[in-house]
Amino acid sequence: MNEIDWANLSFGYMKTDYNVRSYYKDGKWSAPAETTSEQIDIHMAATCLHYGQEAFEGLKAFRGKDGKIRIFRMRDNALRMISSCQGIMMAELPVEVFEETVIKAVKMNERFIPPYGSGASLYIRPLLLGMSPQVGVKPSAEYLFLVFVTPVGPYFKEGFKPTPVAILRGYDRAAPLGTGTIKIGGNYAASLVAGHKAHEMGYSAVLYLDAKEKKYLDECGPANFFGIKNNTYITPLSSSILPSITNRSLMQLAEDMGLKVERRQVAEEELATFEEAGQVGTAAVISPILKVDDIDENKSYVISKDGNAGPISTKLYNKLRAIQLGDEPDTYGWVTVLE
Repeated sequence: MNEIDWANLSFGYMKTDYNVRSYYKDGKWSAPAETTSEQIDIHMAATCLHYGQEAFEGLKAFRGKDGKIRIFRMRDNALRMISSCQGIMMAELPVEVFEETVIKAVKMNERFIPPYGSGASLYIRPLLLGMSPQVGVKPSAEYLFLVFVTPVGPYFKEGFKPTPVAILRGYDRAAPLGTGTIKIGGNYAASLVAGHKAHEMGYSAVLYLDAKEKKYLDECGPANFFGIKNNTYITPLSSSILPSITNRSLMQLAEDMGLKVERRQVAEEELATFEEAGQVGTAAVISPILKVDDIDENKSYVISKDGNAGPISTKLYNKLRAIQLGDEPDTYGWVTVLE
């Protein structure tokens, strides 16, 4: 495995040895089985292709200094996938099947887990697809659950360094009573045009406003938003954003560090008062925000005055990474250590 340059991995797909699959048929899930094939045999009329019956998750495994493998908050991802199933009427995937499939995929591809200290990790992608051929709009009777893994470097090539984000008022990621709170491909498809536009303008992401009034902050394209002021961790409360497991973890850590935590509506104007802000998610943990430009209103909110990540964001980032890597004790029961 010498040919992998662990320190310079991008956040992309690399072929690994196996992926693991379970099928739902006649009301029950099959035992997870490995395959070396990267292909899926799929009917041209499958509901995942026509009616968006598709959900996914993202989580990571890390190799510690002690050589042990740790998977971060696997159970929470399993539970979130159940709520995605409920949201678009797919057969619910039992937590046990999710966990067994993930563990098997990680263990069978152990040689691809980046070494401790490389800054890289093993990204785990669980995927659930509606497989029955259907021309009428109704849910599938059969499903495929699969888990593949791939070693990845940082999501943002800048790493833990503040980047600018943009508010583009002409786009919504999800409707208030739509599918924004579940992790399905359609939400990401809806963010591609605005995301591409933002990247072309030199921004790392779009910060979406609420779809109804365009007054309050929702979330960034691939990540939740948080701001820090007066020793308080503030993150938007909204009916159209994904409950980020990373954000939930950071809220817990912030509270234990003595910060006040608020989940509430955050008006756009409040950006002017934040001492620090960031995007949070599995891929980057925290990507600090340099400034937020409201392009259509010609307004700019500079968050990081010196171009560096703030002290609280840095402390939170280091603490969460230390728990994931096993450098600090996991007092929360977040980590699954593989024996």
